[in-house]
Parts: sequence; C-alpha cells; structure tokens
Amino acid sequence: MAWWKRSAPTPSALNDEPVPEARSLAGARPSHHQGPRRAAGPDDVFDDAFLARLELLQVIARRLFRGRQRAERKTRKVGSGLEFADHREYSPGDDIRNLDWNVLMRLGQSLIRLYEEDEDLPIRIAIDVSESMQTSGGGKLRYASQVAAALAYVGLANLDRVGLTCMSRKVHNSLPAVRGKGRIFRVFEFLRAAPRGGTTDLRAACSRLAAESVQPGLTVVLSDFYDMDGAFDGLNLLRFRKHEPVAIQILDPAEVHPERSALRGDVSLVDCEGGDPRDVTLSPATLRAYAEAHERFCGALASSCRARGIPYFRAEIDVPFDELVLRMFRLGGLLR
Repeated sequence: MAWWKRSAPTPSALNDEPVPEARSLAGARPSHHQGPRRAAGPDDVFDDAFLARLELLQVIARRLFRGRQRAERKTRKVGSGLEFADHREYSPGDDIRNLDWNVLMRLGQSLIRLYEEDEDLPIRIAIDVSESMQTSGGGKLRYASQVAAALAYVGLANLDRVGLTCMSRKVHNSLPAVRGKGRIFRVFEFLRAAPRGGTTDLRAACSRLAAESVQPGLTVVLSDFYDMDGAFDGLNLLRFRKHEPVAIQILDPAEVHPERSALRGDVSLVDCEGGDPRDVTLSPATLRAYAEAHERFCGALASSCRARGIPYFRAEIDVPFDELVLRMFRLGGLLR
C-alpha cells in the first residue's frame, strides 16, 4: 500500500486494536500529507498502441455480436414498428390502416394493432473521479478511463450515440452524446481534460445524471463504489428513470489482498476523502480480517445488483482492460 506512515510503537496488544474499515485502508495516505493528492492524468494512456488495441477489440466484439443491427436497440415502447405487440380498442381518430380486419370480420370487434417500436438508445458512461479512485498513484482512475474509452469506441463503431460523464460530489462534467468512430478522439480529449477530486456521492451523481438525460438508455457506472448506501440508491434511481444501469466495480489488488503487501506494524491510516486518522497495528491477522470485510462489502454490492437485475462486473486493475471488456461482452451484460 502506498499511503501509510509508521508511527511510534504502542504498548497495546494486537488483540486490542480495532480492525480498520475497508474504506480506510484502501484509501489511506500519510497523515503528514497536506491537501488532496491528484492522480497522474491519463494523458499518456491514449496513444497509438492503445488505439490499435481498441481496433482489435472492436473487430472481436463485432464477431461476438454478428447479426445485431447497427444502431438498433429494441425497447418496450409501443409505437410504429414491424413486430406486433398487442391490441387495443379502436377510438375515433385512430388510423384505420392499423385496424385488425381479421378480428373485425371474425369477432365483430374493432381493434387496433400495436407494434413494438425500434429506437436508437444512447449509451452513457459515467466515471467516478473521486479521491478514492486516485489512490496508489491513480491506477484505478487510469484503468476506469481505459475501460470507458474501450466501451465508447465499440459503441461508436456500431453507430450508437455515446456520451460520458465524470462525477463526484464536487465534479459533474459531461460530454454530450456523439456518434461515429471518428469521434473517439473527442472522447480521449474529454477524459484527458476532465476535472477530478471530491468525495464519493453516487446518490447525488446518479440523480443528476438521470435528471439531465433527455432519453434513457444504457448507463454504465465505473466506480469503486466505496459509498454503499449511495450506490444502491443511485442505481435504483437510474432503474426508476427507465435507464438500463450496468455496474463495473474498479478495484486495486492491494485493496483486495492487503496481506500480500509489505505493510506491517504500527501505522497511522487516513481516509483519503477526509476521514479522521486512525492509529492501528497491522499484523497478518489484521490484514486478513480487513480482506474478509472488503470481500463481504463487494459481495453485498454484487448481490444487490443481481437482486435488481443490474449487470455487475468486478474489475481488478491488474487485468488488461481489453480482456475485461471482452469478458463483459461474452457474458452478455453490455451492448446487447
């Protein structure tokens, strides 16, 4: 772990030390550090090699989804389409061309045929840019930016409308939906220039995201979700507003497996989003207890998403971003 400071030895026994909360250890930084630490920007991420990987990713994704119409996403909206959905009684003023003459001749009832309407739905990719995403040198935020760019590229190549939003309690910056593969460079520039910082507040961020969306669609949320109550409320709000949310939890392996690190002894941990410092003694047993608490936290998030029919993907940043995206495509949670 990168953010820690060894303190003076304390006489208390290990068993008397409280087990640190998952958030505190994952986002700890030295207690002597003044001011928020900003992650290295993703400027060096979107190079020619990255673009070449996106091209290959898009080719593979096209094979996986062969047969899907370009820029066509079926909705439950009833309107003018080709696929029959239902009947309703005829009302004066209805177009008689939609009258079901077979039913009229056989049953003597005047019914109008209704059809499922095919509609081009937008894709909105929301990236958590809070302080907790910038710990350990900003690895989680860089990884989230790569995944967001990859998803945007595949969507743009399929002529979907794709927009992005960077969000935290103090940041809410959006790129309006664009279309066409050539627009990927606007996506790169947006991710490079997007402001960062602030605490995690997924409830408020998703509420604003839903309110400013002219048309609901597929909404992908990339975050570490270190805001459990806010995460549940935010994703539920998106569902209530007729969006199709997808949760991608971005995790640093050091958060998941702290017992594998060299972090031991008496340390002072400080929550990277403004929490009070906590002096603890870190032993292998304490780190294992933290890892178990963190796993329960992630399991609760995954269970909540499954119960609500929300696709959930766990992404550790040591897994190449293109492997993660292909796995999501194969499991059928994105760009259906």
